Amino acid sequence: MKKHLLFFSLTLSACHFITAQDKKLAEECFKKADYKCAEEQYSKLVVSETIQRFQSEYYNFLGTSQRRLGKTAQAFKSYESALRSDAKSVSVYDNLASLHNQKGNRAKALEYINTAIRLEPENADLYLTRSKIYNSSGKKDLAMEDLKQILTFAPDNIFARTGLANLKKNSGDLEGALKDYNQLLAEKPESLLYNGRADVYLKMKKSKEALTDINKAISIDPKFSQSYVTKAAILFDSGKDKEACNNLDKAIATGYEKTLLADYEAKCAKK
Repeated sequence: MKKHLLFFSLTLSACHFITAQDKKLAEECFKKADYKCAEEQYSKLVVSETIQRFQSEYYNFLGTSQRRLGKTAQAFKSYESALRSDAKSVSVYDNLASLHNQKGNRAKALEYINTAIRLEPENADLYLTRSKIYNSSGKKDLAMEDLKQILTFAPDNIFARTGLANLKKNSGDLEGALKDYNQLLAEKPESLLYNGRADVYLKMKKSKEALTDINKAISIDPKFSQSYVTKAAILFDSGKDKEACNNLDKAIATGYEKTLLADYEAKCAKK
């Protein structure tokens, strides 16, 4: 009997060790933006995991890996599987809302994000997602309300503050947006903020200032994929298409979703 118990205990320990190794490898792949590797590892983990909360987490990462590989249909299925494993996973609702918004289904996107907000009414990320959905729907007043709502419980939230600056930029108030970014950068010179101001300068047709800011953004955080997209836009505007396309490749390599760059695909296909 003791031998059987010992054998069972050793087997259980070995399985636990293998799962821990698989999880570590999956996390490393995801962190390095090697989403093909991450997809393979998380696909194994969702099958071997018996605890539903963890299984949901793995499905969630699997969906995001697939999404960044451009496998939208598979990503939807993985996120939906994640919800079946844990119906209270706020991050999954957030991802589903974001993906539906990306595909143009605003009603479904709002349904998912509103569910998430009911579960966590003071989660800044959820209001940021809903603000983007409202903005995509042309409801800029509601988008602004959500960003202001974040500042009621997280007054220093940099994403809410930059979101408000971007709403000004997108509505044509470039001077107002520039003033906001100048203030934010005076407080905290971060990559995200230099990227945002670079985009404002681009829209103001100040290419030199835009390029200076975006290079600063990249030097601060070379893994911030959005900066390479912004730099590509600046370079396209300056007629440097080949260099622009090289920066789009860097954006994808650092985790930017390839499907979001479809507008540039024709330009780069010629290079």
